[in-house]
Amino acid sequence: MPDKTTSVVSYAAGASLAAAALFYVFGPTFTIDHDTTSSRKKTIVGLRNQANDCFINSVLQALAGLPELRIYLIRETHRRRIEDPSVYAHLVQPLDGKELAQWKLQGLQDGLVTYGLKEMLDALNERPISKKAISPFPFVKVLEMAFKQRISRQQQDAQEFLQIVAERLKDEYHAGQRARLYARRQGLASLAESSQAKDGNETDRSDDAAENADGMEASTSGTQIPITVDLAEVQRAVREIQAAPELEDGFPLEGKYESHIQCQTCGYTTKPREETFCTLTLAVPQVSSTTLNACFDGIFKTEYIDDFKCEMCRLVQTKTNLEQEMVKSTSDSFKALAQENIQKLQAAMDVDPERPPEDVELGDIRYAPKRRIAKTTRISTFPKILAIHLSRSIYGIGQITQKNSAKVSFPEQLPLGSVMKQRKYKLLGVVTHRGGHNSGHYEAFRRQNTPSPYANINPFQPSDIYSKTPTPISTPQISALRSDSPSISTPDLLSPSSDTTPSTPSLESNGAPPRSVPVDLPSSLVNGRDRDGETSSLRSITASTKSALSKLAPPRASLNGSSSPSTLAVGKPQPRPKKRKPADKWWRVSDEKVREAKTSEVLGMQKEVYLLFYELEPEE
Repeated sequence: MPDKTTSVVSYAAGASLAAAALFYVFGPTFTIDHDTTSSRKKTIVGLRNQANDCFINSVLQALAGLPELRIYLIRETHRRRIEDPSVYAHLVQPLDGKELAQWKLQGLQDGLVTYGLKEMLDALNERPISKKAISPFPFVKVLEMAFKQRISRQQQDAQEFLQIVAERLKDEYHAGQRARLYARRQGLASLAESSQAKDGNETDRSDDAAENADGMEASTSGTQIPITVDLAEVQRAVREIQAAPELEDGFPLEGKYESHIQCQTCGYTTKPREETFCTLTLAVPQVSSTTLNACFDGIFKTEYIDDFKCEMCRLVQTKTNLEQEMVKSTSDSFKALAQENIQKLQAAMDVDPERPPEDVELGDIRYAPKRRIAKTTRISTFPKILAIHLSRSIYGIGQITQKNSAKVSFPEQLPLGSVMKQRKYKLLGVVTHRGGHNSGHYEAFRRQNTPSPYANINPFQPSDIYSKTPTPISTPQISALRSDSPSISTPDLLSPSSDTTPSTPSLESNGAPPRSVPVDLPSSLVNGRDRDGETSSLRSITASTKSALSKLAPPRASLNGSSSPSTLAVGKPQPRPKKRKPADKWWRVSDEKVREAKTSEVLGMQKEVYLLFYELEPEE
């Protein structure tokens, strides 16, 4: 007989194991994303601060909350994986004349930082079942390998780290784009050459075939006709590729702004000078409080500058002086030379005043006329993700730098552009800094984006290299012919029998021709008569289902104008769901510490705000 103590211990162990099994089966520790009914506390993955790396951690957390950036990384890495590796093996130098080192260009075409950032952001967007923190060192190691130098931990500036990452991602995108464009050009060029050679050979063979023809028609049945390539079509494709860049979804952080100068005296406007940017640096004025719009005015507001030397006015002055000297002069050779120079100056004024003729003496630049000009800068290409850096550095005498602690109020919805061409941005991420200019701590705020079902607009269209039509989260509900009759909404209740008709004509209003019922109904039910007991019992089931569905279905107009839920008619289209409001919940991340925050708390960080991340909203 077993010992009583052993039995008690065995029973206790078995009970504990059963309790643990029940807990993990009926009350698991994992939760479904955005499950409002769950009582478990949600969190995200934090980043360990191993060597004063808060400036790295805050930027990575903010980037992890940008959906457009994650979509770009998925598409770019997928494109590089499915294409032929030889496309990126051939090094293609930039077109601006700046030749890069072989190791650097190979790293750009391989997309080292693109792959590394995707893996890091994927790890940060994991939904952990408990508190979890990872190290940013794997991504830092990728950066050090890409630049072949150590990342300096002395500066510890979040904006400099963001600038390094963004510029590198942009360079890798353009390097890959050049490699793909070069491969397409080479492929089409070789295809055009082979097609041209083949066309010449077929012309020679056609002459021999015409001489040997005996007047009989050859049968083409059962023979395979070779597919030939149209040479003109190939050449046209080559010209289009050479004339226009490859049509791709570009780097989402890359935007462009252009500036031009207008002389207030002659009215001449210079050609716009376009520059690209990945982050916009806005200077914070030295006041107690200001707004983000006021910081934008420091760059995009029209600026008036005095004592500027206008090129057009300089050419006009030189031309006027030559005309006056030609009138006073008695030398025919001088008049001929002056007349030639005047014509050259007039041609430069008509074409491009900023490129004066080299063989015409314009005089000393010190005596050029000084004018008042208006300088205007505007955003020409709006990026999908707008990264804003608020410069809070105050440079004093003797290289003494202080931090500007002015309050900067920033909106949740940011409109940019002119009235006719306005774009709206939504706030998705904020990086704040507490402390002085030489010390402090960075934190990140990222919005809790709730994914919504995407509309599959063209489900039957062929897909591209990567599908631009997003896949819906759940199975779409196809709304075809809608009827409130229980016989149609529940066809399994009515099985066709021997005395059913395949189609039963139904009356239509306004003298319209009858239409067939889309499902097979018993004729006894259609005519309103019961033929046997089975039909009566079936009718009672249908009636009960009908009464239940009538409470859910809206009333419809019957033939005599009254409302009847049993009328067989095509239902109206369902109203489109209302656009969801932006989520009011945020994550406040301080290295490994993660807690929830609200929008009001984020917008209240006016003294600490340092970096802002806005995402472009779709146009209505």
